[in-house]
Amino acid sequence: MVEVGSASEALAEPDPRVERSRRVILEAVLDELGDVGYGALTIEGVAARAGVGKSTIYRHWAGKLALVEDAFRTLKAPVRVPEEGTLRERVTEVLGQVACMVEESTYSACMPALIEAAEHDPQVRDLHRRFSAERRAVVVDLLADAVENGELPPDTDPGLLGDALVGPILLRRLMLFEPLDPAIVPKLVDQLLPAPPARRRRAAPGGTGAR
Repeated sequence: MVEVGSASEALAEPDPRVERSRRVILEAVLDELGDVGYGALTIEGVAARAGVGKSTIYRHWAGKLALVEDAFRTLKAPVRVPEEGTLRERVTEVLGQVACMVEESTYSACMPALIEAAEHDPQVRDLHRRFSAERRAVVVDLLADAVENGELPPDTDPGLLGDALVGPILLRRLMLFEPLDPAIVPKLVDQLLPAPPARRRRAAPGGTGAR
């Protein structure tokens, strides 16, 4: 059985065996969370699924909340914002990543369990709020930059628009149990993303400009 080192130990002396063992444990956390929910999640269950002793887990994580947070931070796929392209292209790419993640991933299977637990446990609610805020900021910041550089009308509310764009993806998964097909994302963006402000044509010298 491979012991799992602490984060500081891993940084000081990287050990592939330790990292593999740690990842197996964190993957077991999300698998267990998706299968049994947060309330029924136990260190014993995670240890059995991961094939390690529960003392190994207790040695390096304070409890199941710490395990869940570490698992989400370590295993949750990042959403990458393209540096090039039009606003529509960049928003479509970002939402496409979100739709793929929600369509099929271990994280997607854990979403209902985490939301249900957040309704009853203040600590889980804080964790869920922080993760959601971090994810939300990816889209909101992209839209806020677009307002600032003139790609969106100046009266656009980036937070509200971001929620409107991501909302259908989450609604289909959590309320209808029918994940939104990533192929539909361009149509979603077309229907919700405002057209860029019309640029005023510069007047000709000595004239009033084109009408």
